[in-house]
Amino acid sequence: MKLNVIAATAWITSLFFLSAATAQTKGKKYNVLYVISDDLTSTALSCYGNTVCKTPNIDKLATEGVRFTRTYCQTPYCGPSRASIMFGYYPHATKVFGYVSGRKAVGPDKDSWAQYFMKNGYHTARVSKIFHMGVPGGIEKGTDGADDPASWNERYNSKGPEWRAPGDGETLENNPDGKKPAVGGNTFVVVEADGDDMVHSDGRTAAKAIELLGKYKELNKPWFLGVGFVRPHVPFVAPRSYFKPFVYDEMVLPEKVKGDWDDIPPSGINYKTSKNMKMDVRRQKKAVGGYYAAVTYVDKLFGEVMDALEKNGQRDNTIVIFTSDHGFHLGEHDFWAKVSMHEESAKVPLIISVPGKKPAVCNSFTELLDLYPTLSSLCGLKVPGHLQGKDLSPMFDDPTATVREAAFSANGKGTLLRGERWAYLEYGNDGRRGAELFDMDKDPKQYTNLASNPEYADVLADQKKRMAAKLAKIRKNDLGKEY
Repeated sequence: MKLNVIAATAWITSLFFLSAATAQTKGKKYNVLYVISDDLTSTALSCYGNTVCKTPNIDKLATEGVRFTRTYCQTPYCGPSRASIMFGYYPHATKVFGYVSGRKAVGPDKDSWAQYFMKNGYHTARVSKIFHMGVPGGIEKGTDGADDPASWNERYNSKGPEWRAPGDGETLENNPDGKKPAVGGNTFVVVEADGDDMVHSDGRTAAKAIELLGKYKELNKPWFLGVGFVRPHVPFVAPRSYFKPFVYDEMVLPEKVKGDWDDIPPSGINYKTSKNMKMDVRRQKKAVGGYYAAVTYVDKLFGEVMDALEKNGQRDNTIVIFTSDHGFHLGEHDFWAKVSMHEESAKVPLIISVPGKKPAVCNSFTELLDLYPTLSSLCGLKVPGHLQGKDLSPMFDDPTATVREAAFSANGKGTLLRGERWAYLEYGNDGRRGAELFDMDKDPKQYTNLASNPEYADVLADQKKRMAAKLAKIRKNDLGKEY
């Protein structure tokens, strides 16, 4: 009996100390290093399975943190996606997709993610593109774009030459005779540039981030630093050395399936295709090689920032996030770039490393919308009640935990509901109706649209019902059960 009492007392005591330790950890105001790469598909990273494009520094973070395998953006456009991340709402909640100013959409009474941290004692700063900033135009000019000044104690832009960088450039898009020189705009251009990393915007972004990390060693408060790399967004420009591993003729393009577009509704055909860009196979392969070179450039710079964090003694007190604003097609379905709601465009890489938490891989559905509430929770701050995202913090103790049954995304023409087995794409916002239904267990590359197959009528009806329920909750800002 005496032994039982002693055992019980020890058990209760251990629970007390465990609770105290948990409370202490939860209440800790970690530093936050938020790194976002522009137009980066997870399929280009070696930690997500790419065997050609090597990304050792991003891979290292994946071994230290939680790598999420099914994270989706809320819209595959730069500006609205970034506003959604930073303000914590779905684009549908404001019924606006084309905006680039998040503040204009939500009004002055809503705090951005960084602003909320600022109001809770953080020093906040950004370097380059966190909110929307035109690429290449805004980078060439070094302007703020649609930035939110209220979010930052300090902010810096990283001007760069973009497609005008000296070197060997080729316009791949709408240049079948090869006579067009390198051009600006949202155009597929490869530039093997002369000079070193510091010629370009991203090299300067990394250098400024490293400088700030050195200053923040002496800061007497926690900090939130947003670092925005603009590559691999077009133009695919990087110092010449980054192109050497990628022999263009050896690049392998995705499988081309005859009649692939036959069962895709008109609204589902992406705005950039091999056909309308007039890109032959040679140029398509060069686009892949140029994209990979830009990705490895970002990886190198990210590694330098992480080295600085380590050398400054701040790694053990800093949550590090690496992600992208949306994915990117590299020839799948003969699609290129973003905007489509197919897997390559809507899905994004997400790696989060939290001090004291074990590394893991999480296959549960997550959304970029979840970053604001999750980081608030991890840093011991109250999660604002108006946010439409979910708190993912339980996943850092149990990577099998789930917070949502499906992920949602939208592109202005339609919506995506990506569930465990089914991916349902519903079009009609542009007046051209249609749907796509894919069995992701049997058809993960989304080649066979089952929406018109009578054998799947019940599945289609169920997915329509779920989509309608999701949209209703988003518009009502109902944060209760999703379905």
